[in-house]
Formats: sequence, C-alpha cells, structure tokens
Amino acid sequence: MLNYKQLHYFWRVAKAGSIARAAAQLRLAPQTISAQIGTLEEQLGAKLFRRVGRGLELTPAGDLTLSYADEIFQIGRELEANLRNQADSKDILFRVGVADVVPKSIAYRLLAPALAGGARVRLICREDKLDRLFAEIATHKVDLVIADRPLPHALGVKGHSHSLGRTALAFFATADLAARYQPGFPRSLHGAPMLIPGDSSTIQMGLTRWFSDHQIEPRIVGEFDDSALMKAFGKAGTGIFPAPAILAEEIEEQFGATMIGRAEGIWTRYYAISVERKLSHPAVLAISEAARAEEAG
Repeated sequence: MLNYKQLHYFWRVAKAGSIARAAAQLRLAPQTISAQIGTLEEQLGAKLFRRVGRGLELTPAGDLTLSYADEIFQIGRELEANLRNQADSKDILFRVGVADVVPKSIAYRLLAPALAGGARVRLICREDKLDRLFAEIATHKVDLVIADRPLPHALGVKGHSHSLGRTALAFFATADLAARYQPGFPRSLHGAPMLIPGDSSTIQMGLTRWFSDHQIEPRIVGEFDDSALMKAFGKAGTGIFPAPAILAEEIEEQFGATMIGRAEGIWTRYYAISVERKLSHPAVLAISEAARAEEAG
C-alpha cells in the first residue's frame, strides 16, 4: 500500500524544487526526506527525480506521480474543510453536478425541492461535461449528478440511475420565422434554418431520427453544447431551435420565441445519478419524491 507520508515528502520536494528547501519547510533533516523518497521510489519501481547540476528535476514518472499527488492532497484539503463546516454548521451539505447539456431552467426545477424541504440544505452546484461528472460521482466528489441519460454500464462506474421524468420536445423561433414555418408543420421544416444541441446531447440523436422518419432535411446553421447559447442565437433570429415544451412560457418571455410545433415521439428524459441504489440523502429524497409526484400528476 502507498505510504502517504512518503508521498507527501515527495510532493513537498517537487514543489520546493530541492530537498534542502523542503527540509527547511518541514523542519526535518534532509537525510530523512531523501531516505523516505528513496523508499517511495523502490515501492513504485521508478525514479522520481534526476540530478541536473545542483538541483533536482522530475522524471516522466515523477511528473505523473506529482499530478496524482496534487489531486490526492487537494481532496484531503476538501475533506478537512467539509468536515469542519459540518462540525460548525447544522446545514446538510449537498453537492450536485449538472451536465452542461441540461437546460438551466430544468436543472432548477429538478433541484428546487431539495431547498424547499424542512432540512437546512447548503447546495453546492457545479456544471461540467457528463463524462467528468460520472468520474466525480465514482470518487464521491458529488452526491448527485443531474443528467439527460442514465449511467452507462460500459464505464464500469458504480452508481445507480433514478428517473426524474420526461418532457416533450418542441420547436421555437422568433415571430418572423414562426409565421413562415408554422404553416404545414412539420413538413415546413424541410430546408429551414435549424439550431440543434451538440452531439454530447441525447436530443441530437432523437432529432436525427425524427427528421429522417418525416423525410425532413433542415439546414443546420449551428450546433451548441450550451442550450442557453443556442436560445440566444435563436432569439437573434438565426434559426429555429428545439427545447423542452414545458419551458414554452419561459422561452416566450425571455427569448421572444414562439412555439412552432411539437416533435411528436421525442421525449427529453432526466436522471438523478447517485452511488446509492436506495436513496437516503434527504435532499435527494426530496428531489425524487417531487419528480414522482409531478409525473403522477
């Protein structure tokens, strides 16, 4: 098993640039640190430093080890900070990762019940690419991931996907574009300027099939990973864009866009991904129960 004290000595030497400086910072004899790093190198089976003149330089193995050490000690600092916060506060820490393909308004609707319950919850919410969030749920950096797809089995990540419901997909556009392309929908979309989500979104796959089934070939003007940016281009009249039908009122108010029609048969689905098969975190339970109640209603 890796000796973390030895790893810490290596990390301090790599940051300080020499054994002597690290020894002074740690108030230890240089020989002690040198011996501990030597033992670590034996355990890892690789040299971590090489001499360059009077100084030390990291080897390729040292560079790799340093990158892991940076992450390990960063996680350690986060652990200490979180435990101190929990000891000093009655708030329940709730760390959520939201996939960047999930519309902000949908994320809010799904997460709002966590803050509306009786428990005092402190929400820490961050947005990122889905593959990175899957890695973070595996390493317990987040309690929950909000995504537009379940956790793929092929990743080998231990986690469970809990359905939060679905919503129909619709097409929106400025008043001028809507007046032009609404009559004869959906055939009117053939050749129409279209803004679509990027290939990291499950919506793009559904749209491709839907267009093919209806023998429609729109003119793709742009692809966007960020749904808010896509709507901003739509607001400027650049093209027609798809969005969850449940947001129709909000889209009309914020972006001045009118619903042209629904893409019948396409559903956008959302999932809460956790390491628990049986949910126990009070904030996660509140989200799951609210989603079930809305779907049943």
